[in-house]
Amino acid sequence: MKRKLFINFMLLAVIGVAATSCNKYLDLKPQDGIIRQEYWQTKEQVQSAVTGCYASLLASPTNNRPLSEVLFLWGELRADMIAPGIGISADENDIVNVNTLPTNTVTNWATVYQIINYCNTVIDFAPGVLEKDNTFTKQQLNQYLAEVRALRAMLYFTLVKSFRDVPLKLKSTSSDTDLQQLPKTSADTVLTQVLADLQFADSNAVITHGNTITDKGRINKYTVKALLADVYLWMENYTECEAACNYIIDSKKYGLIAGNGAWFNNLYYVGNSNEGIFEFQFDQQKLNNFYNIFLTSRQRFLASALVMEQMYTVDFVDDNNKDIRGDGAAVRTSDNAIWKYVAQDYNSVRSADASYAHWFAYRYADILLMKAEAINQMSRGAEAIALVSTIRLRGKALAGTNTNPDPADRNGVADFILAERAREFAFEGKRWYDILRNAKRNNYERLDILLNMVARAVPANRQISAINKYKDPNYNSHYFPIFLYEIQSNPNLIQNPFYQ
Repeated sequence: MKRKLFINFMLLAVIGVAATSCNKYLDLKPQDGIIRQEYWQTKEQVQSAVTGCYASLLASPTNNRPLSEVLFLWGELRADMIAPGIGISADENDIVNVNTLPTNTVTNWATVYQIINYCNTVIDFAPGVLEKDNTFTKQQLNQYLAEVRALRAMLYFTLVKSFRDVPLKLKSTSSDTDLQQLPKTSADTVLTQVLADLQFADSNAVITHGNTITDKGRINKYTVKALLADVYLWMENYTECEAACNYIIDSKKYGLIAGNGAWFNNLYYVGNSNEGIFEFQFDQQKLNNFYNIFLTSRQRFLASALVMEQMYTVDFVDDNNKDIRGDGAAVRTSDNAIWKYVAQDYNSVRSADASYAHWFAYRYADILLMKAEAINQMSRGAEAIALVSTIRLRGKALAGTNTNPDPADRNGVADFILAERAREFAFEGKRWYDILRNAKRNNYERLDILLNMVARAVPANRQISAINKYKDPNYNSHYFPIFLYEIQSNPNLIQNPFYQ
């Protein structure tokens, strides 16, 4: 009941935020609706606006792709765990085949900037409520601002990982005078702002919102630390990454769900388990679209054959000896269906009206593996391997996937961690970014990771072309082009050089 009320409130609240937003989140005229003088009067309206930001994570009110679908497409299509289903679109298939053009609709960032604009609206107008509602405190304001600034940071971080240089818009588009046509900002500058937002959030976010559902579905201090760890890892700041991970680990607020018969049900079917840190709160009131994407007769995506053959592997002698994260969890091996979002358990499928699997932004396993990656880069390979072993033990990983790297072999341990991340986070929107992060480290010291991925994943008749593209000397091909509509409507935007 609490969960239903929480989502109902979120969906109603988004109306208030949408009224102060715009169709085109960088430059078009805003929608008609509640004007700011009538809306931003009370702390309850601020709370509704913040809750509306969370509602926008679940569905786009302007019929763009929902954020969870965007995150899946951007994080998985360019990697090596997806195979085309019968319903795949031409644009999606082009990305799988490393044939992305500026006309490709998958590169449309409208959903992301829409949610950024909602966050900017709260950041701009919530402080003024302090003067109008004397029951609204500075501490309450800063707690709300911590949430939306952390959300904004998460979204800009996603844009940087996907496009590299992007427009940095920090003011809301809420009236005609706010309309702007912004140029791109360098990735380094955007990441500086991401860190500024997260550092503010780190100082002001609450430890708990008072109950489990809200703590899993809204930003708290632990969510901020998880985001900081991720950003620092991307920026190759390993000391700070480890510190952020340790804050979560040392709190003992989270843990791995035991790898027993209830593991799948607790983690994926029910959700909001002790392992979850930040989950998009789909439920019966607001279904996700995963059922249509992964399970219908026109399913768009399948698991690649490589997922079971090479990533999880199979024990052909003992059927009971298997990685619990593979067959019956990530994948239904009878037809290579992507299973974790549409399954009720290892054997049963959800009904279409029960398609409310959560989307994971972060869970505790991610914290352990981010720490392992960071400390390995600081020449602490033995400690890193121990953390990976904890994950493998819970997942009942097969011996055939244990490469037993020498702790002193930094690249060998890094490959071991990367492979374990593939098994642990299959189809959770992380794979491409994991590959790119490892490949680009130390000025692309490990470009081979990316090229080897292409050799595994891209059809043979397209491999030479794909490899040549990823060998682009400036590595611009590793990022999306700016969607052509954005270029046409904003003369200040310059296309990613690789796609000019």
